Amino acid sequence: MERILVSACLLGSRVRYDGGAKPMDDELMARWRAEGRVVAFCPETAGGLPVPRPPAEIVGGDGAAVLDGTARVRTAAGEDLTEQFLRGAGRALEVARESGVRVALLKESSPSCGSLRIHDGGFAGTRVSGHGVTTALLRRAGIQVFDEHRIREAAACLRGLEPPARGLP
Repeated sequence: MERILVSACLLGSRVRYDGGAKPMDDELMARWRAEGRVVAFCPETAGGLPVPRPPAEIVGGDGAAVLDGTARVRTAAGEDLTEQFLRGAGRALEVARESGVRVALLKESSPSCGSLRIHDGGFAGTRVSGHGVTTALLRRAGIQVFDEHRIREAAACLRGLEPPARGLP
C-alpha cells in the first residue's frame, strides 16, 4: 500500500506560524487516514522553529534557489531562518524515504511546502510562481508533490503507483 506524506497543518495540527491549522475536510483524506496511508509531517517544526513564530518568506528566489545557496529564508525583521528550513526539508526527505513515500500533499503558499506558488519575499502578501524548500528537495528526490487543492491528482498518482489487484486463479 502506497503511503502519502501530508503537511501536518492539513491534518489539524496547530503547527503553522500563527499557531493555527488548515484542516482539510475531504473524503479522500479521511479514507487515506483510515487506511493508514498518511504520514503527517511539518518541516518547519521539524527544523526547530517554534509555534507560533514570525512569518517567513523566501528572499531572492524559491526553494530550489535556497537549496542551491542563492536565496535565503527570512522573517520581515531580517532574521535568517534558512538553516532551520533546510534542516526541516532534510528531515522530511528522511521520513519520506523511511516510510516508502513517493507522493506528498503539502500546504500551498508556504515557504516550505508551496508547490505552485509562494510569497515573493516582500512581506506584502504578494504570491509568485515557485515552490518551497521542502517541495524542492522532495521533487529533486523524485517524490511527486501536490497542494491541497490538487488532492484528486494526488489520488490518481497514488493509484498509478499501486500494483494491479490480483484475482484468485
